[in-house]
Amino acid sequence: MAIRKPAVAGTFYAATYDGVVGQLEWSYRHRLGPGEVPEVDPSGPRDIVALVAPHAGYMASGPVAAHAYSALARDGVVDTVVIVGPNHTGYGAPVSVWASGAWTTPLGDAPVNEEAARRLVGGSIRAGESAHIYEHSIEVQIPWLQHLYGPAVQIVPVAVLAQDAETARELGEALAGIEGNVVLIASTDFTHYEPQESATYKDTDVIEAIQSLDSDEMYRRLGVHHCTMCGYGPVAAVVHAARLRGAIRTELLKYATSGDVIGDYSRVVGYASIVLKR
Repeated sequence: MAIRKPAVAGTFYAATYDGVVGQLEWSYRHRLGPGEVPEVDPSGPRDIVALVAPHAGYMASGPVAAHAYSALARDGVVDTVVIVGPNHTGYGAPVSVWASGAWTTPLGDAPVNEEAARRLVGGSIRAGESAHIYEHSIEVQIPWLQHLYGPAVQIVPVAVLAQDAETARELGEALAGIEGNVVLIASTDFTHYEPQESATYKDTDVIEAIQSLDSDEMYRRLGVHHCTMCGYGPVAAVVHAARLRGAIRTELLKYATSGDVIGDYSRVVGYASIVLKR
């Protein structure tokens, strides 16, 4: 069985069980977070088709990410979460699926839904592990899910190197075909290392396109603004899949920057939590 060991425990988030739980609870209770640690509602409506969530270190993006996972908890029990993140390392195929085994974090093992992973493979979407070994964009989402659902939730990790519109559409159509009680997560940060005013202006315009469920318009606005959003391909794929899976409404749960958390507004990174619902 292929076991993926954590690459960024001890850097992006804590390396111990108690440390991770403490960071997650701090994020939920932070002044920029939702305010309290959520409990999963077993009778929740299960309206959420997909989420957009940030993937920076918890000390910077955790309070914003907490809004996404608080909403997911209120929505009910999830069986499988497909996490689609950008490939920052350059290793592997245009789209790489970790197709078997489990991913380990300080909170335990998260099993891969092998049947769902196999269904994704085809065309430019390949089964492979090299793209995932050092990549953080998927890993940082997993402790949030484990904290809510424990070992019961299964994952499908998907790393996207080719972020063009054609590849995103191909991946989105494959994601739309996954059966069962599934949520899709697009892992992305928004503008990188610009002054607060500039980052907020650009990100607000791009987020508006995402909320209209129009990935083509998102690509257009990214080009207009020369926006340095790192996970635009994953977002486009998930938006396309969510529309095919019945999403018709969205909500921006929270937008903030690293400056809002840390206090340095000269070179910020933008973070957003967005929910896509039936």
